[in-house]
Amino acid sequence: MMEPALAPTRRDEDWRYSDVNALVDLDHGTFENWRDIDVAAGESFCECIVIEGDSGTDLRRLRVKIGEGARCELFAVNAGGRLGRVEVVVRLAQGAHFEFGGVTLGGGNTTREFVTRVAHDEPGATSNQTVRSVHWDSGTGNFLGRIDVVRDAQKTNAGQDFKALLLNKGASANAVPQLEIFADDVKCNHGATVGQLDEAARFYMAARGIPPELSQKLLIRAFLADAFVTLENEAERDRLLETALAALGDRA
Repeated sequence: MMEPALAPTRRDEDWRYSDVNALVDLDHGTFENWRDIDVAAGESFCECIVIEGDSGTDLRRLRVKIGEGARCELFAVNAGGRLGRVEVVVRLAQGAHFEFGGVTLGGGNTTREFVTRVAHDEPGATSNQTVRSVHWDSGTGNFLGRIDVVRDAQKTNAGQDFKALLLNKGASANAVPQLEIFADDVKCNHGATVGQLDEAARFYMAARGIPPELSQKLLIRAFLADAFVTLENEAERDRLLETALAALGDRA
């Protein structure tokens, strides 16, 4: 009989910045549970994920296979749990596309994180990941994203873009973008920034009579909206953005 998987520790690379103490009440079998998503060749798939609530641990694990010429889009608002964590492992066939847009939000002593691994196994596939984080109090936002491009996966085009806003000194964000590339005819990029609201933009708004509280709300709204800009369903896009803004309360 196979032994159940052991709970992760911070020695595990994918859990380096996580709140592993929040895992103590989870059954060890939880760490073997994956949801499989298979997108057939030429098909399209889109799903929106929402994690809400401040207590407990919410762990979502997805394995995604995208067939030749197919497209998969995942969008997420991660604003729940003492630990809220979404893990996504993706394999792309020739000419496939993967799109990911997500936001993490939280205060108190919470940790909200995305962990992605995207494998470009065949030529001509593309992927794009856009993550935005807003945290306050002692809240932590994490993004660990890895892109693997095998030797024969020429014409790959893959990117990651992570930006975090920290609303006070006690909050933190960790970004670990990784590229492992064995093909030579590819376009791959990643970027990560952590900071505070754009003071130049605040000054611009103040000069036009916009109160500081309102300018902060407008800037945060625009910041979060970046993660959902490629979501074509306007109703779903608005729902995710409003859910994220509700998690911020009177901060936005």
